[in-house]
Amino acid sequence: MRRQPFGRTGPAVPVIGQGTWYLDEGEPTVAAAALNRGLDVGMSHVDTAEMYGEAEPLVAEAIGDRRDEVFLVSKVLPGNASRRSTIEACERSLRRLRTDRLDCYLLHWRGPHPLEETFAAFEDLVRAGKILSWGVSNFDAGDLDEALSVAGPDRIACNQVLYHLEERAIEHAVLPWCRRHGVAVVAYSPFGHDSFPGPGTPGGRVLAEIAQGHDATPRQVALAALTRGEGVLTIPKASSPAHAAENAGGGSLTLSDAELARIDAAFPRGPEPRHLPML
Repeated sequence: MRRQPFGRTGPAVPVIGQGTWYLDEGEPTVAAAALNRGLDVGMSHVDTAEMYGEAEPLVAEAIGDRRDEVFLVSKVLPGNASRRSTIEACERSLRRLRTDRLDCYLLHWRGPHPLEETFAAFEDLVRAGKILSWGVSNFDAGDLDEALSVAGPDRIACNQVLYHLEERAIEHAVLPWCRRHGVAVVAYSPFGHDSFPGPGTPGGRVLAEIAQGHDATPRQVALAALTRGEGVLTIPKASSPAHAAENAGGGSLTLSDAELARIDAAFPRGPEPRHLPML
């Protein structure tokens, strides 16, 4: 599995991690088995959030005594992101995850509380040893400019954003910004939201043809294409152990320049949107 630094000062983590949004809607034992299989095949970056229902306790159950293997991330809801409430939210997440620290803690999206308050709370949590780093999610380039002016250099570890082959808006401004400032990009929903291109679509046929040449699957090709560049990680959700193992295979797949050009032609970036897309 290829690895990328998690921010300018963070550790190297696998380019393919594990998301947990909606994970609690399935059978808990299957979800736990999928997470454990993901750890077995190298997907040690596990992402969750207080918003994700019962995902945090499910992650705790799945990880068990493997906590030291995991790069664990959770998020605070914007409505809870005042200085005091951020600390309280983090402590709730720690209890639900049955751990004493998070490897990274994120502001889920911009909300009513000033960034100065949220980031001050993050720094309080770092000093207390309850989080090792912090970042943001769903921040556009203008939001990142403001965040940098508040936080200073090398404090924002990552920006978690919507990114899949049919939604490449971050490539216009957000991805270049993050690369300039040493901020990792973590792509959520890398297969789209129940909209992965099927084999009967033009794009789906391109992915299938490229996959055949690598003895891979179209989803593995998509993950390899998304994580081709500097500083890009992704966190697909797996609904079964087999699906987790399939996702992991995308992290060791190398595509040629010609194959990447075919994918780019099949899934054009499109014009820069007025607002950053998010789910």
